[in-house]
Amino acid sequence: MGFLRTRLQANESLPDQGNSDAQLVARARQGDAQAFALLYRRYLDQVYNFCAYRLESREAAEDATQTIFLKAVSSLPRCRDGTVFAGWLFAIARNVINDQYRSRKLATQPLESAPDIEDRSDSPERLAEQAESARELARLRADCLNASERELLDLRLQGLNDREIAQALGRNHGTIRTAQYRMVLKLRECLDQPRPSSKAQEVTHVEG
Repeated sequence: MGFLRTRLQANESLPDQGNSDAQLVARARQGDAQAFALLYRRYLDQVYNFCAYRLESREAAEDATQTIFLKAVSSLPRCRDGTVFAGWLFAIARNVINDQYRSRKLATQPLESAPDIEDRSDSPERLAEQAESARELARLRADCLNASERELLDLRLQGLNDREIAQALGRNHGTIRTAQYRMVLKLRECLDQPRPSSKAQEVTHVEG
């Protein structure tokens, strides 16, 4: 991610001044490079973390992150509504990652080797806290959720709201709310299920 990090370091002294995404997008679309640098700084960690959850290595995540932001720069004139910039950006992120999957060059990364999840206040994040550890959350994610639900959880854990997730996934808001509700119920049921002790697992393994 050297190119983008170099550009970011060159603009680290830029004040954000509380500009909204919509204001920064409008300025960036008019050719204001500093405005896009602020958007980059605002979303870099979230985009990188999302890539790191889904790809095989840190290097792969960095390469994908660079590709995502370069695509965002070139596609910015097509971002007509700056209020949904986050969803628009993560839609690009999904496409980049899906392209990698289709090319068979990269594989998914186990969640326990991904960056630490920042605790937030909404239901999926409370479940993450209840899970006690990243390893337990990885088990819940792998054992209880299908591929589309894992993607939904990954986006939610990056702080996107329902509408931004809908934008990123190309689905309507109501569908996302329903899917998230069902995902939370599934995670909670899985979390509440008692796990067999290691001794019981060993006995089962020997008998098998």
